[in-house]
Amino acid sequence: MPRLGHAVALIDPGPRAIRAVVVDFDGTICPHDVSEEILREFAPPEWWDIDLSFQRGEIGSRQCLIEQAALLTHGEDELLAFALTTYAIDPTFAPFARWTRGRDIELVVASDGLGFYIEPMLRRAGVEAVTVLTNDVALRLGDEPRFAFPNAHPACIGCGTCKMRIVLGCRERSGPVAFVGEGHTDRYGALYADLVFAKKHLVDICRADRVPFRPWETFDDVRSALESLEALPGPVAPDRCPGWFTPVGGAL
Repeated sequence: MPRLGHAVALIDPGPRAIRAVVVDFDGTICPHDVSEEILREFAPPEWWDIDLSFQRGEIGSRQCLIEQAALLTHGEDELLAFALTTYAIDPTFAPFARWTRGRDIELVVASDGLGFYIEPMLRRAGVEAVTVLTNDVALRLGDEPRFAFPNAHPACIGCGTCKMRIVLGCRERSGPVAFVGEGHTDRYGALYADLVFAKKHLVDICRADRVPFRPWETFDDVRSALESLEALPGPVAPDRCPGWFTPVGGAL
């Protein structure tokens, strides 16, 4: 590993190599879903009914997030302290991030959760200079939650953070994209990636969507697979994302 302040030697990745990796955070970089754990600890049980409505496809993840965050009555500082003292990222992620930097592979963290704890958790683990794309949720004690969705799709209101759009943007900038995830919103990144690494819920989702995938447990597995990669399955890429929601009265 190079010392701080020294240039990282770049390695020729080869013509069929992955040039960008998009990684989910909750349940992926962090083995726990931190947004869900915050809701479990600080919100009334109704948060789970809202989550089930999302899982059944009755509402999009953006509406799910807005309704769940409205149940929280604690300030962001207290919630962040809970996240930082209770949960940590996968210890294999920091070496993986260094490896991608050494290979000149674009690395993007894409999260459709509460988001405010991601960069502090990464910094605590020594992971910096990684692009984080997530929702902007402000939770101030005594005030209504405030939301911004800087990484949303310009037309679809289904997701707060559009993982389809992030994957497509990485491919346009850098080349073939790998997606690493485990949950329901990861479906929309997996469908458009050239190579998918799946575990937990995403395994069954990929099978249902006929998305080729590689199982993984740690980022060492992801790195090993990328180093020995010989061919890319390519994206399924349906014409329209199955998570598509339009505003009431909008064109479908």
